[in-house]
Amino acid sequence: MALDAKPDAFSLQRRVAGGGTSALTTWGFRNETDPLTDVLLGSPAHLFHRATSSLSRKHLREAPCNIQVAQAQHAELVDAYKHFNVNVHMLDPEPELTMQVYSRDSSCMTPYGAFITAMSQWWRRGENYAAIRAYEKLGIPIYDMVTAGTFEGGDFNVIEEGCVLIGCGEARTNEAGAKQVAGWFEDEGWEVRIAFIDEYYVHIDLMVVPIADKLTAVCVACTEPAIVEWLKAKGHEIIDVPFQDTMALGCNMMSLGNDKIIAPASSKALIEQLRARGFEVADVDTAEISKTGGGIHCMAQALKREA
Repeated sequence: MALDAKPDAFSLQRRVAGGGTSALTTWGFRNETDPLTDVLLGSPAHLFHRATSSLSRKHLREAPCNIQVAQAQHAELVDAYKHFNVNVHMLDPEPELTMQVYSRDSSCMTPYGAFITAMSQWWRRGENYAAIRAYEKLGIPIYDMVTAGTFEGGDFNVIEEGCVLIGCGEARTNEAGAKQVAGWFEDEGWEVRIAFIDEYYVHIDLMVVPIADKLTAVCVACTEPAIVEWLKAKGHEIIDVPFQDTMALGCNMMSLGNDKIIAPASSKALIEQLRARGFEVADVDTAEISKTGGGIHCMAQALKREA
C-alpha cells in the first residue's frame, strides 16, 4: 500500500498488510506508562445511564446516576489532567452519543496511528464515526478499522513496549474481533496475549492496568492466574487491588508517567500503596459517573507520550 509522502498525514488505513508499518513521528507512544503529553477525552454533556453491563444495571436498579454530579466529577477529572500539564483534546459532543464520555472504547491509539474499534452495543456504534472525525481534525492517521467482529478499546492493554494484552469476554469484545487485532500486531512483531475473561468484568482494563515500567495494578482475585504469572515472568511487580475496590472501578486508573497517577478517590488501598512508593496521586471522586459503567482509564485515550 502506498503511503502519503508525509508519514503522519491523515489517512483512513495506514497499516501495511503483513507488518512493517512505520511508527508515527508526531503522535503515538511506545507504552502506556511514559510521560503523557496529550489525551483524548469525551464530553459528559449528553450522558445517560444505560444498562451497559451487569454493574451499571445494578446501579440503575438501586441508585441511578445523578447526571449533574457526574458532570461535575468529570470536570474535576479534566482539571487533574490540566494540573499535570497534559493537553486535553475533546471529542465533539453529540446528543445521540450518550456514552461518549468513555473515549477509550471507540478507538485505540498505537505507535502507528489510531485504530477504530467496532462497538458491540447499538447505542454506542456512532462513537466510532465521531472518533474518526476527531482524528481527522487532529491530523492523526487511522492505522486500520476492526471489521471481523466486535472490539472495544478497554480490551487493548499495552503492557509494555511491543507487548499487548487483549481482553475477550464475548459480550463486548468477541473472539473474531480480538483475533483480527491480535493478528495485526503479531505481524508488526509484537507479543500478543489474549485473555478470555468472564463478561461480568466487561473489559480487561477493569482488572489489569499498567502503572509504571514493570509495575502493574492487578485484581489478583479475578484475574486468571496464568495472566498473573505471565506478567511476573516478564518481570512485572504486581500491586494487588482488592476485589471490592475493583468492582467499584478501583483498578481503573491512569498513568501519567514520571511517577504521577490519576486514580479514583475510592480506591484507597491502591492509592496508599502508590503514595508509599513515592507516586504523586491525584485522587478524583468518580463514584457517580462510574455508575454508568466505566472508570478513569475508560474515560481517556492517550494520544502522545514522550519516550
